[in-house]
Amino acid sequence: MEKLKFLLAGNPNVGKSTIFNHLTGMKQHVGNWPGKTVEQKSGSFEFDNYDIEIIDLPGNYSLTPYSVEEQVSRDAIIHEENDAVINVIDAENIQRNLYLTLQIMETGANTILAVNLLNYAEDAGFKINLKKLEETLGIPIVVVDAREGTGLNELVRATIKAANHPKDCSSRLTYGFELDDHVNEVKGLFPNLKIGSAPDSWTAIKLLEGDDEVIDIAEKSSDKQNLQKVNNIRRHLEGILNDNVDDAFINARYAEIDSIMKICVKKPGAGKKTLTDKIDDIVTNRILGIPIFLIVIYGVFQLTYTIGGPFQDLIDEAFTMLIDSITPILGDGLASSFVLNGVIGGVGSILTFIPIIFILFFLLSLIEDVGYLARAAFVIDRAMYKIMGLSGKAFIPMILGFGCDVTGIMATRTLANESDRISTMLALPFISCSARIPIYALFTAVFFVSNQAEITFGLYILGMIVAIIVARLLKRTAFSEESAPFIMELPPYRLPTLKSAGLHMWERGSLFIKKAGTIILGTSIIVWLLGNLPPGVEEGSVQSIIGMFGNIIAPIFAPLGFGFWQAAVALVFGIMAKEIVVSTFGTLFGVGEDGISTVLPSLFTPLSSLSFMVFTLLYVPCFACLGAIKEESNSWKWMGVCVVTCCVIAYIMAFIVYQGGLLLGFT
Repeated sequence: MEKLKFLLAGNPNVGKSTIFNHLTGMKQHVGNWPGKTVEQKSGSFEFDNYDIEIIDLPGNYSLTPYSVEEQVSRDAIIHEENDAVINVIDAENIQRNLYLTLQIMETGANTILAVNLLNYAEDAGFKINLKKLEETLGIPIVVVDAREGTGLNELVRATIKAANHPKDCSSRLTYGFELDDHVNEVKGLFPNLKIGSAPDSWTAIKLLEGDDEVIDIAEKSSDKQNLQKVNNIRRHLEGILNDNVDDAFINARYAEIDSIMKICVKKPGAGKKTLTDKIDDIVTNRILGIPIFLIVIYGVFQLTYTIGGPFQDLIDEAFTMLIDSITPILGDGLASSFVLNGVIGGVGSILTFIPIIFILFFLLSLIEDVGYLARAAFVIDRAMYKIMGLSGKAFIPMILGFGCDVTGIMATRTLANESDRISTMLALPFISCSARIPIYALFTAVFFVSNQAEITFGLYILGMIVAIIVARLLKRTAFSEESAPFIMELPPYRLPTLKSAGLHMWERGSLFIKKAGTIILGTSIIVWLLGNLPPGVEEGSVQSIIGMFGNIIAPIFAPLGFGFWQAAVALVFGIMAKEIVVSTFGTLFGVGEDGISTVLPSLFTPLSSLSFMVFTLLYVPCFACLGAIKEESNSWKWMGVCVVTCCVIAYIMAFIVYQGGLLLGFT
């Protein structure tokens, strides 16, 4: 079976990742690009006796490497072996999307254009002559519907055909007489300079633009003595054009796009309001925007617990039945204790929360796919800038932090300046990630049965408020640099598909299951071992190693309402991963009828349980998060600041909740 490799490129929000999900299904792999912390999504599928690997490149507006994502995409197209590049464009935003198309063609890539959302564009009044567009660009064009999955077979066939008959379309591009003439002059100066698969015209353009990477490579070539001539040509060209070369090429590309639009596209008349415009008048309203956002988030939690609760009970009952069935077989002794308490008690206590985690991810995926999350960032931009001094672009890492703070911290590299990056990085650990959901679900199910959604919603809002305050203080003290303006695209609203949301849910939720089978299982075994040593002590007692350790530090937490050793131990091990707080309780108390839910009311009160949840929300993030802060900030100092800040704020807030509650007569 012949193997082919395709790259999938496009602007953000054009349906690129949806197409990727349709083609690859569950055969996906998520990792990082070599030497980068930018996520790489690759997948594979079989089609007409071809084994096809497809790489979903980061969403970019251009290939000018101002960001790591743009650098990754450019490197993949030029330096990675590939048979074709599928460029997905949004038909309704065709003029803007074509800028990336021209840059991909400049690289000499074997390009296929996938036109998505054509029906939306036609409904909005666009008339696109696809045959004329194909002739003008000189590349194959296929109409697809990413949401419905239609046209994808035709797209793959066209891409395979293009892969078997590759062609370089860069020669079809023109930038006007002056630029073309000087590009040809530079080409003649570097006949031996080859950069990946890029044609010499692309290399010449980058040399004229002063591209750092290309110049570094040119300095090591046999033609390096001609770099001074390139500088002279650049200055001469800027004198003729009365403009810098970068802007001259940008203007030339847009001029080319304008001519393409005149030939191939008829735009809708001005003043016509689309359905997206009408909805945005409400959801992005200056007054209504934030209340609507809060209602949406509250609704997500309400649905999560309403739908997930019964499934959680079923899994809990299944573990109870499992314990009841194997207990007589194993009998008493260390082997029985290891299986029942060390393995089932630790991992089983976490796995009961799978329905909650998966449903939460599914609902968040639906909101993202429908196009609302972009509006939420837009709405919160104004508030974030006024209150925090941060651009609304910082809201994107914070939204990602709802899934995993590590992902959010990695996303801070999209922020324009260092002050915004560090401020957002240090605020992110207060955003409640999915790893904390098992803690909330456990305690609210025991102490706040009728108010689970409200308590969880309140904790998420508290985390956001604390994050805002911390970022604001940092911007007023350590970082006073002005934030860069926030510019983002608001995609049209679309009906999400269950398949796409399901794949997103599985992609994120499966990481939770993998963690349960690795980190959480390993930690549960360690907790069990420490709870049974030294030999002869009562299992999980204060005389065990873990009990003695917990007893030493437990008094620290007494003013917060949970000054007993089991809570202290759970919090310490929870620094490895927040889910381990629950698995530690599961190992110490077991699961089933006589497990956690039965023991917790004897240790906590509703007030102290609320204080405990507040503390776990705000205290030290997991090791992976701390490592990400160190890597992204390139400083141990900021990681240390994060640890100290989180511990102090968590202690103060939990103290206020517990002691304030006692003063008000709560228990």
